[in-house]
Amino acid sequence: MKRLLPYPLLAFFLLLAWLALNDTLEPAQLLIGIAAGVAGAAAYARLEPPRRKVRRLAVPALQLLGAVALDIVQSNLAVARIALRMRRAPRIAGFLRIPLELGDPAGLAVLACIVTATPGTSWARYDAAASVLTLHVLDLADEQAWVLAFKRRYERRLLEIFG
Repeated sequence: MKRLLPYPLLAFFLLLAWLALNDTLEPAQLLIGIAAGVAGAAAYARLEPPRRKVRRLAVPALQLLGAVALDIVQSNLAVARIALRMRRAPRIAGFLRIPLELGDPAGLAVLACIVTATPGTSWARYDAAASVLTLHVLDLADEQAWVLAFKRRYERRLLEIFG
């Protein structure tokens, strides 16, 4: 049964959603809803990533969380200064290419969330073949310092977690 319907609760809720969206209990809509639920559950089973073992989680994850929280606060203040024109020095925005050692999809997803949550930076492109991340940075003063800080604060800890 598990092989035929790997996620029965998902199939059931997809059926309920279908019926609620169509606002009917007609037999034809019920059959379409059942088919959609079974197909959705089967598709989800194929998309589910393989389970992996995380090597060391507690210490690197807490360090990463602390670094991200601090960076988010600092970035919010820096962006506010730029937006309110409180900073007199000229601002240089630009794209930054960062070579990555991290190749794990889950680690890259966490890295994308970190970049997205940090004001003043945005994930522009990831070249999987060259393993190069391109970021857009609102205040890019020293490219080499940015790359080193990024690798030290985020990538090193993610490598410890996802290896």
